[in-house]
Amino acid sequence: MSETMAMMAKHARECAEEIRKFEEIQLVSHIDADGITSAAIISKALERAGIGSEMMFVKQLDEAIVEKLADMNPELTIFTDLGSGQLEHINNYGVHAIVSDHHRPQGENKFHLNPHLFGANGSYEISGSGTTFILATQLGNNRDLADLAIVGCVGDMQYRKHGKLVSLNRMILEANPSVISQKKDISLFGKQTRPVYKMIQYSSDPFIPGLTGNEDACIDFLAKIGLQFSNDEKWRRWIDLSEEEKTRVTSSLLQYSMQNGMSSYNIGRLVSEGYILLEEQEGTEMRDASEYSTLLNATGRYMKAEVGMQVCMGNREGAYREAQDLLQNHRKNLVDGLNFVRDNGITELSNLQYFDAGSVIPETIVGIVAGMSHSAGNRKLPIIAFADKDDGYKVSARGTQELVNRGLNLAEALSIVCQELGGAGGGHDIAAGATVPFGKKEEFIQKLNSTIATQLIKT
Repeated sequence: MSETMAMMAKHARECAEEIRKFEEIQLVSHIDADGITSAAIISKALERAGIGSEMMFVKQLDEAIVEKLADMNPELTIFTDLGSGQLEHINNYGVHAIVSDHHRPQGENKFHLNPHLFGANGSYEISGSGTTFILATQLGNNRDLADLAIVGCVGDMQYRKHGKLVSLNRMILEANPSVISQKKDISLFGKQTRPVYKMIQYSSDPFIPGLTGNEDACIDFLAKIGLQFSNDEKWRRWIDLSEEEKTRVTSSLLQYSMQNGMSSYNIGRLVSEGYILLEEQEGTEMRDASEYSTLLNATGRYMKAEVGMQVCMGNREGAYREAQDLLQNHRKNLVDGLNFVRDNGITELSNLQYFDAGSVIPETIVGIVAGMSHSAGNRKLPIIAFADKDDGYKVSARGTQELVNRGLNLAEALSIVCQELGGAGGGHDIAAGATVPFGKKEEFIQKLNSTIATQLIKT
């Protein structure tokens, strides 16, 4: 893997040499945690190099946005965490570009930094922020931005396949121990910021039967294992517990989950490797890579990605408070979304399952609701979610590593069906998205079901 890293760094150096020729650069990035951290990494690197930049966040890069960029006519545009699937449009419209991305490439570009070009997989070996971090290290001494690279890859679920970061992600992690460290720990969200009972109550991924969503049951569970209040009658957070108390809660939770029929897959996910940002203040979302990435995702999903970027750039006042408000709103919407799916049900076909959220669940979060519903339900079939958007149906597709091992490639499947029906699709083998024209939903589902059938190796 060090050879791949060296080859990527060499090509990043050529990209950096091109960047240095310009005084003002247009940046374009994606609105999720990986895209926001990528944007912050390249912005900081350019700022330190004395190069000016303008930022544009987009939900999806398509021909219309590339055309708009061509009309703006910047001397140089840097695309981060997107662009690899739109190289043809970028070339056709004559946009002078550097593309720093980890999605499967379609087309060619001289200044294209992408792990797939060097034999690495962008789904789990390195993310957009990791790729952009490599570019930043060739622009100057920017190794302290490694923590943002790790936040981005955690937000991109790059640890899912192996239960921890591996390959190029791991190299970035281990090469920068002064800014980020790893530790095996309970994997529930909110270790830095929530009272322990709240952390268990809001566990939606994995869903814990009898505890998730039930405050009284969570308080009762902790009381039974003898977890006390602190002396001043305040509920304690996970970070306030002693190591012995943490062990007691974790082992009791594992035991409870086994007794309550949780799948061995989900029980295994209750403990995982966590990543701590050593430069950040303890007790804040930014201290924990998982909480930080969720905070950033919340800003992007409500079209406030620039707020998330400000937090990454060090704004711990107004931007941080606004991000926290967005996160709170986001978590409420997720609970509402999960309840909608539970109440309305999921339709199963031979090779996939799906639900249609219409306009009830915002299209920016329907993919997360799909993922959470999937982890609590039938994992033998990939799940497809529909939500209404202005120009058609938003489609979010989620699979499992087991299905991918059997041949599932959702990005490919969506792309094939969209080519037949119109619309556009792409992403990764395990998680992908698309936009489908209105009126084509039923046809889309049937064709996708058939396409997935050809991918899956029957066991």
